[in-house]
Amino acid sequence: QVQLVESGGGLVQAGGSLRLSCAVSGRTFSNQAMGWFRQAPGKERDFVATINWNGDITYYANSLKGRFTISRDNAKNTVYLQMTSLKVEDTAVYYCTARRSPYHSSWLNEYDYWGQGTQVTVSS
Repeated sequence: QVQLVESGGGLVQAGGSLRLSCAVSGRTFSNQAMGWFRQAPGKERDFVATINWNGDITYYANSLKGRFTISRDNAKNTVYLQMTSLKVEDTAVYYCTARRSPYHSSWLNEYDYWGQGTQVTVSS
């Protein structure tokens, strides 16, 4: 059973930073591409960022480039999302997700495992 556990969410003022972490267990982490999605109240779950199996390929939602950085530590079975210059519109539940594939993807339906999500709230 694959488990993904997110942490690091919380309340932050606009312009601030947060780093989300996602610890993965139950499957060989280094064989999996990973991603982050987010869902604001009343909206669909949207792509944020993805990273391939060894971390040398990353891809971001266009609107987030330059502010968010995805990374991974295969020795720790953990993927990270560093968020800077946060805006009120970044408020959402952030979900960590994993694929049974080493190749990155921005498509929600191509992910196989999901965490429970962590709330990020950005105040003005």
